[in-house]
Amino acid sequence: MPKRYKSWFQCFNEKCRESYPLDSIVYRCKKCGSLLEVQHDLTALARRDAKTWKKLFNARYKSNEWPYGSGVWGKREWVLPQIDDEDIVSLYEGGTNLFWAERFGKMVGLNDLWIKLCGNSHSGSFKDLGMTVLVSQVKQMISNGSPIEAVACASTGDTSAALAVYCAAAGIQSIVLLPKGKISIEQLIQPIANGALVLSLDTDFDGCMKVVQEITKDEKIYLANSMNSLRVEGQKTVGIEIVQQFDWDIPDVIIIPGGNLGNVSALGSGLLLMRDLGLINKLPRIVVAQAEHANPFYRSYLKNFESFEPIQAQKTLASAIQIGNPVSFEKAVRVLKKFNGLVLDATEQELADAAALADTTGMFCDPHTGVALAALLKLLKSGKIDKSERVVVISTAHGLKFTDFKVRYHKEILDFPCRYANKPIELPPRADAVKEALMHALQNRRK
Repeated sequence: MPKRYKSWFQCFNEKCRESYPLDSIVYRCKKCGSLLEVQHDLTALARRDAKTWKKLFNARYKSNEWPYGSGVWGKREWVLPQIDDEDIVSLYEGGTNLFWAERFGKMVGLNDLWIKLCGNSHSGSFKDLGMTVLVSQVKQMISNGSPIEAVACASTGDTSAALAVYCAAAGIQSIVLLPKGKISIEQLIQPIANGALVLSLDTDFDGCMKVVQEITKDEKIYLANSMNSLRVEGQKTVGIEIVQQFDWDIPDVIIIPGGNLGNVSALGSGLLLMRDLGLINKLPRIVVAQAEHANPFYRSYLKNFESFEPIQAQKTLASAIQIGNPVSFEKAVRVLKKFNGLVLDATEQELADAAALADTTGMFCDPHTGVALAALLKLLKSGKIDKSERVVVISTAHGLKFTDFKVRYHKEILDFPCRYANKPIELPPRADAVKEALMHALQNRRK
């Protein structure tokens, strides 16, 4: 396609704003050390009016025309306009269900509650949205003579799964650094099955992150963590897609789990681009939800973001956000300030009970969605969300990645009372025993 639009890396620091081509092997500004962000030529993009953009994106949505059926590449001009067709690595990511949580909403007193099921994706998490962009750019760089031999990430599970599957599809070697014993077996087996070089380090995510930043100083190993803003470019489409699924109407509140905080800055980035190009005229409130055992962003929020102190994240059921020193902290702060944002945290019992309660209404929530739902319940109780508002909770991964969490909850072998546990009833193989058990069980459920 004609390269009518351009994008580039630019320093996040407003006092610096150094820029670099997207095919540069660079993750932080070489001048001041700040994170980078992808910038687009808004003047060129604005030559199409809002109505034309909406019509174009609607025509492409889930179409069979390569590569536009992808929820990411259907927004190609806003994401990675200079990529060549033959270098795009897409697994039909995006286009995930915006689920009307009617029964759960009625339970908690909210009529307009929606769950964006980002886990209904190829590798089972929203990380696919960013990885398709990053791996496509790497493939093009390799085609153009770059020395890259492998792509590496530190991960609590979902990033490694997404990197491994996209690299496998592209024929590029992936390397994943995982904290030993701190991710689910379902998440661990994904990169193993997809041919990644899996390194299990006796540390936590923050320790893995330090090591991966060190080894990717070698230009033959490319960094795939969210401090690489190519990831953010794909992930920002989740906010755009939510609005599109509401026929271009804006929800009042979006709640998102927060760990390394790249997803928070991505969500804000997509919505701000829509506003700048005239597709929307207001912004939703963004709420970030953290686990109490890994809540450095929440602690900083309580101090009005005047200071930030990394913490040693404690073990949490929400293992994918067990991060004590989030790389994208500054970007997330900027987003929260622009979106009248809030930050809450949730205890282990609160997140587990919220996920289990939602499951009784037809969902199958991962623990991180449980964190977001627990935050929703707190906001409703405190009156910070009005019951008339349209609320979207972003579910970042599929519950099938965390079956051990579900099993332990319903077996009641966690460290707290499991309010909605639903144990199987063990019986002899006799009809009278079954009838008696059914009578008692159905009576109890009617109470």
